[in-house]
Parts: sequence; C-alpha cells; structure tokens
Amino acid sequence: MAVQDVSELVRQSVLWLALIIVGAKLGGEALGRIGQPPVLGELLVGVLLGNLNLFGITILDPLRADTTLRVAAEIGAILLLFEVGVESDLPQLLAVGWSSLLVATLGVVAPLALGCFVSAWLHPDASWLTHLFVGGTLTATSVGITARVLKDLGRAHTKEARIILGAAVADDVIGLLVLAVVSGLVAAATRGKTSLPWIATLWIVLKAVLFLTLAVIAGRFWSQRIFAYAVRLQVAGVLLGICIAFCFVLAGIAAMAGLAPIVGAFAAGVVLEEVHYRPFLERGERRVQELLFPITTLAVPVFFVLMGLRVDLRGFASPAVVGFAALIALAAILGKQVCGLGVLERGVDRVVIGVGMIPRGEVGLIFAGLGGTLALAGKPVLTPAVFSALVLVIMLSTFLTPPLLKMAFERHNKPEAR
Repeated sequence: MAVQDVSELVRQSVLWLALIIVGAKLGGEALGRIGQPPVLGELLVGVLLGNLNLFGITILDPLRADTTLRVAAEIGAILLLFEVGVESDLPQLLAVGWSSLLVATLGVVAPLALGCFVSAWLHPDASWLTHLFVGGTLTATSVGITARVLKDLGRAHTKEARIILGAAVADDVIGLLVLAVVSGLVAAATRGKTSLPWIATLWIVLKAVLFLTLAVIAGRFWSQRIFAYAVRLQVAGVLLGICIAFCFVLAGIAAMAGLAPIVGAFAAGVVLEEVHYRPFLERGERRVQELLFPITTLAVPVFFVLMGLRVDLRGFASPAVVGFAALIALAAILGKQVCGLGVLERGVDRVVIGVGMIPRGEVGLIFAGLGGTLALAGKPVLTPAVFSALVLVIMLSTFLTPPLLKMAFERHNKPEAR
C-alpha cells in the first residue's frame, strides 16, 4: 500500500474515531441522566449511526468495514476485560461461597440450554455452533451493571446483594471459559471437523482451565519480580506501561493457545494485586485502576459503539426476527430465575437473586461480537439478524433490571413492614 493511501486511511479513521468518542460520551450522558448505565447510551449511539442509511444518509456506511476502527474496538474489548480483572479480588473469586457458586453455575447452564433450544427450534438449518453461540451469549451477568443498580437502590450491603455480586463475578469467569470452548470448536470446525469432536472439546476445556490456572499462578510469581526490577526505573509511566504490556502478552498467549484474547486479558487483570506494585504507590504513583481510567474511558466506548453500528434495524421488519428476539429475551430472563434454586442460606429472597442476575453486558456483547466475526463455510457463525437480536436482548435486559429489582426488594420487605 502506498504511503499516500496509508495517510488517507489514517486521516479518515481518526475522524471516525473523533465522531465515535464524542457520540459515545453524549449518549452515555443522556442515558446516565435517566438512571441507566452509560454503556446503553454508547450502544444506542452506534445503532443510530449505523442506521442513518434508513433516512438516505449513507456517509457513515464505511464505518462498519473500517479496519482501523475494528482493531481499536478489539483493543478496547481487551482493555475492558483487563480492567474487570484488575477490579476483581482473587481471594474473593476463590471464596465466593457455595451459594454464589451454585447460583453462578445455574445462571450459566439454564440460559445456555434455553438459548440453544430456542435457536435450534427457530433456525433448524443453522449449525449447532450457531446455537451454542446464541446460548453462550446469554450466560454472563454484568458485574458492573448489577453493582450500579444495587448501589442506586441502597441495597449493596444486603445478603442478597453479596450473593448476586459473588455469583456475577463467578459466572463471568465461567462465561469466559464457555467462550474459550465455543471459539475453539469453531476453529476446529473451520479445519473440517463438522461433527461434535468430544476429544477436541475436552481438550479445549482442559486447555482453557490450564491456561487460567497457570496464568494466575505463574503471573503472580513473575509479576512480583518484574515490578521489583521496574521500580528502579524513574521514567514516567513505567507502572502503566508494564501493566498494559502484561495484559497484551497474556492476551497474545491466549490467542496462540487457541483461546479468545480477552481470556488472557482477564487473567492478567486478576493476577495484578496492589501489593505487587506497592513500591510505586509509596513514591507517589496512582493505583492501576486510576491509571487505566483515562485510557479505558476512550478505548472501551469504541467497542460498544461499533457493536451498535452492526445492528441492522431493517431486520426487525421481519416477524421472524422479532419473534426470535422476543423468545431469546424470554429465555435470557427465565434462565436466570433458576439461579434462586442455588441459594443455600435461609432468609434470602430467591426472587431478588434471580432478578439481580438478569442484566447482561460486556461479556455478552463480546460473545456476540466474536460470533459475528467468526466464519463457518464462508458464512458468519451469527448472521447479522441474529447478532442484532442478541444485542437488543442484552440492552433490554439492562433496561428491565432496575425497575424489576426495585419491585422484588419491595416485595421482600412487605412482610417485615407489617
């Protein structure tokens, strides 16, 4: 490619990036003012920009295929999962309690099974991997959205909240394992293995578990030593640079192992603990979460806007697509109500637990986004119509959770008021 062509490509891409960043912030502000998570505003801005052609405005159509923006979105997704990992407490992950673990397991298995059933019923000609991707998209509860709703309701310190948040963190990890397995099966299928490869499936599961285990153990061992040497450097930005490099290295190793890069990014975040880089804090550096904040607030919205851009509203003119979205939404909501059966403690409202697990978010969108980019026999695993329906379901689950959770808590408190 000629230098002039590269310059033109960069010039267009940076203008698109400027538009996306400003649009994401305006959308986040608008939704935040009505009590909704900013991520919904970013998605809606993407949907709006991606469907301006319905009004005869086609100038933004190239955004969907812009390679630079796609790379920026992938980096945003990697940094997002790294940030989620950094904010996760490893001891808390390992000690979420039996109730949280059972709630998380049921909250993965039930939506996965229901999603696969609905997909197979309405799209019998599609690959079984498509059904698996649809079900997998419904598995993970959004930790961030759930925590925000509980905090806004003033219920963050209740027993139900502790179980919900512990389960949400745990099912994020399980959801990432499901993603690793499903993406690995798609890779196997592209090599000509169209039947269900049980041995290959078990190997992918084992590989994903081994990767996360070794990444955490080895990462904790090496990160302490790396920071011990790095603290001798006085150049500005050493801590942030090492952390992001560590994230990218583990993401790259995960990709080379046949897993999704975000699995490695999440593992890198979980590994990092404040005690490892305490010498940096003692000399006046900020915590990793604070250092990441300016970067993620710019990079992550690009991912969500591009997810929204890929939603084609024309698909919802079809009753079949609307019916599919409605049934998948029902599967997503009912699947999480099974979670209440996993609560072992007495005096806990199981309805509150089930409702609190409803909102999907980052991992679900990443799952759907990956399914839209992976291909089988030259066709995407998730067609544009199916992808659009899944994004709509994820958004709907987030919109419904605050009022439903408020009603569930009020129902829980009525007997006490008497």
